Amino acid sequence: MAERFETESRKLLGRLRDALASDDAGQARLNKITHLIANSMGCEVCSIYLFRDEETLELCATEGLNADAVHQTRMRLGEGLVGRVAKKRHVINTPDAPQAPGFRFMPETGEEIYSSFLGVPVQRLGEALGVLVVQSKSAREFSADEVYALEVVAMVLAEMTELGAFVGEGAAMSARHSQPVMIRGIVGQEGVAEGHVWLHEPRVVVSNPIADDPQREEERLTEAVEQLRISVDQMMTMAVGDKDQQQVLEAYRMFANSKGWMRRMLEDIASGLSAEAAVEKEQSLARARMGQSTDAYLRERLSDLDDLSNRLLRNLTGQGADTGAEMPDDPILVARNIGPAELLDYGRKLRGIVLDNGSVGSHAAIIARALAIPLIVRAGRVTEDALNGDHIMVDGEQGIVHLRPDDTVATAFRDKIAMQAEAQERYASIRDLPAQTKCGSVVALHMNAGLMADLPSLDGSGAEGVGLFRTELQFLVRNQMPKRSELSALYARVLDAAHGKRVVFRTLDIGSDKVLPYMKPNDEPNPALGWRAIRVGLDKPGIMRMQLQALIRAAAGRPLTVMFPFVAQFEEFRAARAEVDKTLAREERLGHVLPETVEVGAMLETPSLAFAPQKFFEEVEFLSIGGNDLKQFFFAADRENERVRRRYDTLNVSFLSFLEGIADRCAETNTALSFCGEDAGRPVEALCFAAIGFRSLSMRPASIGPVKSLLRRCNLDEVRQVIHEARDRGEMSVRSAVMDYVRAQHQG
Repeated sequence: MAERFETESRKLLGRLRDALASDDAGQARLNKITHLIANSMGCEVCSIYLFRDEETLELCATEGLNADAVHQTRMRLGEGLVGRVAKKRHVINTPDAPQAPGFRFMPETGEEIYSSFLGVPVQRLGEALGVLVVQSKSAREFSADEVYALEVVAMVLAEMTELGAFVGEGAAMSARHSQPVMIRGIVGQEGVAEGHVWLHEPRVVVSNPIADDPQREEERLTEAVEQLRISVDQMMTMAVGDKDQQQVLEAYRMFANSKGWMRRMLEDIASGLSAEAAVEKEQSLARARMGQSTDAYLRERLSDLDDLSNRLLRNLTGQGADTGAEMPDDPILVARNIGPAELLDYGRKLRGIVLDNGSVGSHAAIIARALAIPLIVRAGRVTEDALNGDHIMVDGEQGIVHLRPDDTVATAFRDKIAMQAEAQERYASIRDLPAQTKCGSVVALHMNAGLMADLPSLDGSGAEGVGLFRTELQFLVRNQMPKRSELSALYARVLDAAHGKRVVFRTLDIGSDKVLPYMKPNDEPNPALGWRAIRVGLDKPGIMRMQLQALIRAAAGRPLTVMFPFVAQFEEFRAARAEVDKTLAREERLGHVLPETVEVGAMLETPSLAFAPQKFFEEVEFLSIGGNDLKQFFFAADRENERVRRRYDTLNVSFLSFLEGIADRCAETNTALSFCGEDAGRPVEALCFAAIGFRSLSMRPASIGPVKSLLRRCNLDEVRQVIHEARDRGEMSVRSAVMDYVRAQHQG
């Protein structure tokens, strides 16, 4: 890049800094800036458009266009050349704007006499804040140097907008992070919570985007990059033997040593940016490309660059994760993503969790469910909108986050929380009563668990036992395989805490969305249908035996109940059952106390097992329907895919008829049957399961009260008749008919 251009660029940024340092109000600053840019670039027009809401841009300042159009001219995202720049996050540079695709004439601005148009997005870390435009009467295409200069200026405008330099009247110039925001995400764990934001990784604030001494900034950047390279090399050494981590770190190393990345940042510094601003400019471009890319591999690599840029920014600014801020008394964790061990470190002190990314089957979701903490995943760009201490409300029933809610929203939300609290008080009055229906049937209600911290809920919720104890959590939160003695001690504490109530231990359920950090990853095209759960256990019998030994020793003369996950055929259950028998025989030879009794069951999560031979139903001691997996395989609808998973109703006639067939087969062989999963904790669904023959349900502790309350008000014979009549009428779902019945019982 020419030295003359770099000098001119630095001069322009110097003038901008002077304008920004003045005591002028936000509007006066913007007016000065448009004048400076137009003058420096030899253009008749310079305009700044900012977003007033997610879909609308507003002309906030101009040099050269009609001054009366300021704050009056607005356009939708994608409308006109300005709207296209904002939507695509791409530069538009044309010598003949009226003939350019998408041009929209705005007569109130007086722009008809200007031919040339150059528009660049004003964006920060991939978030579009507005558009910076220059125009001239002469028909010319702006040079690459001029385009670059305007991008550098746009970067500074983005930083100063973030810092509140242009606050004024109207929505487009309102203070950043001050307006109410409603964000829709995906429910990872149900529940509602109100509190204040606690950022897991507070954003780095760049308060000095413009620098005086390019040479000093180059030195600072070089030192910080070298420090980054050393830290990546150290991490590589520590990750020896972990191929998954090494792959990520190899990508980090590639970017840390990228000459192109370094060259672009040095060019940004030469043009007048500080080292921090140069890093963030490249990071913003990477995030913008990430948002546009449909290539999963490219998105992953750009995400690596994004993470590396954050590390580099922290090196430059000294702003670590510990900012000195105090965690609020009612923290709601906000993060891009978070690992299971980090989430367990926070524990039950969290009121709720909101993640930019994540999935309903992620490790974080598993922990959140175990801790009964409301969780919203894929919540847009919540980490960009939220600041530490912001008021936040999490609706884990609807998948909605209210950030800085106004009084009306806050009042309605608190009413909802109060109603739920009132209902829980009512449920407390029936806690010790059986879930006995009006027709005299009794349904056993159990709770799901996965951590020692869950066990106090056993008595408080009125659960009759633990219908599912997820043993994989102890494997997921470690960096190496747990020892048999550690597992045995944990399982013993679980049985102690249950005070004699039945605990169903599900053996290690890994694979699919639950990958152990210390096991070799398998590049499978469809992990949900791949090497997981019992398939891993049978192929790696050493792991299964170690866990079975731990369970047998933990029981130490008490009853033991073991359940194998994801059994797809009779042969798999027989092989797993044989491992139990062999392990029991070996433990007896070693002189260990054997359990008083041993029950061995299976989870029915694949439709194939429903059609197993009669002999299977005679041999298996109990069956538990794994509703989440079974439903996705029955409907061929990935439960991680929002486009399809909500299309299929649990109370669909086909699915209910399938479940009823399983219940009938179990009744013939007197095989104990339960339903385990999110749907078991939904009162109307639970009522329907009971009506078609299920006499045991397992759910999160908070759902036991609502489910028991509804069961005690209903007659299962009548509900079964409602279901069958709806099916005979050809209805696709029985939900509407059953809801009408429930409302009638409530009114009665």
